[in-house]
Amino acid sequence: MDDEQQPRPDHGLYLDYGYGSHVGLRRELNEDASVVTDSLFAVADGMGGHEAGEVASALAVQALAEGWDAAPGPITRVELQACLDDADERIREATDAKAGTTLTGAVLVEAGQRLQWLVFNIGDSRTYLHQDGRLRQLTRDHSQVQEMFESGMITAEELRDHPNRNVITRALGAGDLFSGDYTMAPVEAGQRLLICSDGLTGELTDQQIADILDAGRSPQDTVDWLIHQALREGGRDNVTVIVVDVREG
Repeated sequence: MDDEQQPRPDHGLYLDYGYGSHVGLRRELNEDASVVTDSLFAVADGMGGHEAGEVASALAVQALAEGWDAAPGPITRVELQACLDDADERIREATDAKAGTTLTGAVLVEAGQRLQWLVFNIGDSRTYLHQDGRLRQLTRDHSQVQEMFESGMITAEELRDHPNRNVITRALGAGDLFSGDYTMAPVEAGQRLLICSDGLTGELTDQQIADILDAGRSPQDTVDWLIHQALREGGRDNVTVIVVDVREG
């Protein structure tokens, strides 16, 4: 896939991005899905067994894309949550509440006279910001091991390989908790946004990811490199990656 560039002359910035997905080395079906537009980027990671997880993730990104497209102007947090509510309802109806999906990503919004990233998350897929050589996770995992880590029951090292690392506490289409977490971050030239399923973060450490993001390759080359490295480290899960660069026009 080629990188895409979207000029934003009103702010003197444009976005350059790449994206990709791989089924991994141990799965028969790719249950990840993604949506990429000129200002909305998101990844969903479905679960629920053969075909059901694939349906859940596809419905989530479809509802999100349709809500973004129908918004009269830049999408708001309220409208974004309405998209999540819609996705949750669609998934429950289509799968009889037997499947669910994560969903994370970012959308460009205007706050005052400047652009902001409105970052959203439900589940354990992640959105990161790489800026000035530093990688920062913008989302918090909704997972059992994250809660155990925050309560001091396990260490950061134990978190990566814990047997319950795939147990999530919040999802679209399943369970009682499906509201999203939201955060804002200013949009600035030189930023690199990374949105990914846990097929990437389950295989690579934050330092490994940061080193690849910092290597200066194009967004699409960086996506391909990240996926390749995840496969080299074991490829135990589907892996989906979006990389977005913010550049001066």
